[in-house]
Amino acid sequence: MTWLFEYGRYAVQIFLVMAGYLAAQSLSRYANIKFSAHRLLKTILNRYLRLFAPYAAALIVTIACAYIARFWVNDEFVGESETLSQFLAHLFFIQGILGLDSISAGAWYIAIDWQLYSVLAILLISFPQYQAVIWVISVLAVSSLLFFNRSGLYEAYFIYFIGSYSLGVLAYLAKCFDNQNVNRLAKIALLLIGLIIAISSFQQIWLRNFLAWFVAMALLYWGDKPYPTKEGPRSVLNAIAWGSQRSYCAFLIHFALILLANTLYIATGLHTHESGALAIALILGVVGCSTIAANYLYRWIEAPALRLKI
Repeated sequence: MTWLFEYGRYAVQIFLVMAGYLAAQSLSRYANIKFSAHRLLKTILNRYLRLFAPYAAALIVTIACAYIARFWVNDEFVGESETLSQFLAHLFFIQGILGLDSISAGAWYIAIDWQLYSVLAILLISFPQYQAVIWVISVLAVSSLLFFNRSGLYEAYFIYFIGSYSLGVLAYLAKCFDNQNVNRLAKIALLLIGLIIAISSFQQIWLRNFLAWFVAMALLYWGDKPYPTKEGPRSVLNAIAWGSQRSYCAFLIHFALILLANTLYIATGLHTHESGALAIALILGVVGCSTIAANYLYRWIEAPALRLKI
């Protein structure tokens, strides 16, 4: 558990790099289209609507589970009773900016994701010359990796996370964008950023920067590889597709199940046994229940809400 507490959060770097890669894939379709402020605003608002419905539903479920948990669990992760202003701040993704406690463990990531996507949309839609955009993104990446990401003061803002996110964007532009000049420049930017990360490690080694860069390089070489449709077993591909559709809902709803599992663990006195096997069984139970809950959240909320577009 100590190892997970120290290093488990490094997985966020992988999320961010892949999110940047996929966001660039989505937004690069506007590359050769004349700038339109209306299109830019519509893109940003549609991203908000894409995130909103299952997020709001999961917040309500989490509030209900936290209310139950407080009868038995007196721990920091449960938090104080939620307020209306706190809930509204979460709905507009500004709880971190306002310094409010998070209702759910993953709420901060949703807010940051929307900030990062909005900034990237402004860059990729507003400036058709992607060569200039690459330099802007590279400067933001280096500034974040070497300065902003090393201070907790900026955790509520996109600048704290845009270093890893930008590496994913550059990996996509270097590999998949339909312009060789852009490909070449993005590759040069990736190599230069890697060199800067290596040089900065002489002062202090930041493993998460190296991890983010290596994930970006992996995407550069293998990010556009299709799944094997003939060689691979079809059931595995179906499982990946099924899980991919429901992964966002699983991310949103799992904290509510963690609250209930801890309530069960303490309220029934199971914690007095101090059994590692029992604790692991409860963890696996949470994973299974989260998967089931995510399936229903996807079918009842997220899938119908996909029609909410401007």
